[in-house]
Amino acid sequence: MIRNYSSGVLRMLLAVFTGLAFFSCSSTQRVAVDTKDLSYLYNPTKSSIKPRFSVFNESDQTSVLSVKFFAPDLFFSEANPQGIPMAQILVTVKLFNTTSGRILADTAYLDANIVRTEGKQEYVYKIPLRVEHGFVYNAEVKILDKLRAEVIQSFVPFNTLSYTNRYNFIARGNFMKNELFNPVVRANEYVNLVYPQGTADSLFISFYQPLKDVPYPPSMLLPEKTIDYPPDTVVALRYSDTIPLMFPSSGVYFCSTERDSEDGYTFFNFGDAFPAMNSPEVMIEPLAYLASEDEMNSMRTSERPKVALDEFWIKCGGNIDRSRELIRIYYTRILYSNYYFTSFKEGWRTERGMIYTIYGPPDKVYKSNEGESWGYRKPVLKSTWGGRVHLKEDYIWFIFRARQNKYSENDYYLSRSETLVTYWDKAIASWRKGIVFRLDNPEDL
Repeated sequence: MIRNYSSGVLRMLLAVFTGLAFFSCSSTQRVAVDTKDLSYLYNPTKSSIKPRFSVFNESDQTSVLSVKFFAPDLFFSEANPQGIPMAQILVTVKLFNTTSGRILADTAYLDANIVRTEGKQEYVYKIPLRVEHGFVYNAEVKILDKLRAEVIQSFVPFNTLSYTNRYNFIARGNFMKNELFNPVVRANEYVNLVYPQGTADSLFISFYQPLKDVPYPPSMLLPEKTIDYPPDTVVALRYSDTIPLMFPSSGVYFCSTERDSEDGYTFFNFGDAFPAMNSPEVMIEPLAYLASEDEMNSMRTSERPKVALDEFWIKCGGNIDRSRELIRIYYTRILYSNYYFTSFKEGWRTERGMIYTIYGPPDKVYKSNEGESWGYRKPVLKSTWGGRVHLKEDYIWFIFRARQNKYSENDYYLSRSETLVTYWDKAIASWRKGIVFRLDNPEDL
């Protein structure tokens, strides 16, 4: 059931969300709850549900927010009048016009009783939102799992500035005709690109070589490299919403209805292994954050890359058991970086991916229209006054600014001048000594 609702109903639903969030936290710890902290978004141990979102501008008055739930994430229970396996999910949406400020434009909610269907792995729901042409929006989505009493929050930015940008296309599988929420494809995967908004005679596909650079350490005031080079190839096709498209080589494929347009839809091919790390050649590349240039060149050119990779980690860990634990943690972070932060390059190659890999999931995350702030907890400071012990928490902050580009809506850069002390050298030294770095470990500082 999908409804738009009044401000009174909105306040009531938000009160339920807030109460449940406070109850679920206060039942396990006696500390103040930071309701603005969204660190669970990047910590897979803190949230059970990991939905996907997409937005399609259906008309000048309506944009459709699609929400996809994965069956393994949902909690199905037969404790209901029908006695059938069912998950109960409540989705509330507050849509803000962020073109100049933050103005509430619309509200809606979806109350879904999801009946488990044998063999079905995905459940997709669509929520229409009232919009106007020519504006920038941000949808604040809160999802309540009623059976778990668990709340998560997400932010979905989009705009109605153009009739030919990514929000006017729908990508879908060529055979099953299922909507694709992720623009990352593999070789030999066939897709369709649907453009329902108007008539298009041609589809122009610009191919860019993949960006292989990694970010500079956060202590260096140097900008992140981006795609600032021309396409290798531009292919013109006669447009049809049923034409099977396949992108065989690793790289960036920008699709537009006009040859020189800055608006369009982008597909990415990061190789068949992505987002996982399942070969020595692939696993060597993320070591660029830990290894010297000479070490990287030696591993890349080794005739036995697996042996070279093992020797690097054993040198760090000192023994096989510790090395295995380092490998498990490091490449798990690489995997989740690819899941959370992929834009026009693999997530681990982004500046958020770099910080996530070396420092781990942030202890605090705050989001705004301009970007997001990550806080990592320093050692707790203790002081005594009047016979009582006082504890003070302190954090170092990494500030990431949202950046607009035509390839991805998930592009952020690190505002390096706002974090002058990063402990980067100590973090790398810790990993090289076989110790997973933690800022709140006093021995490391």
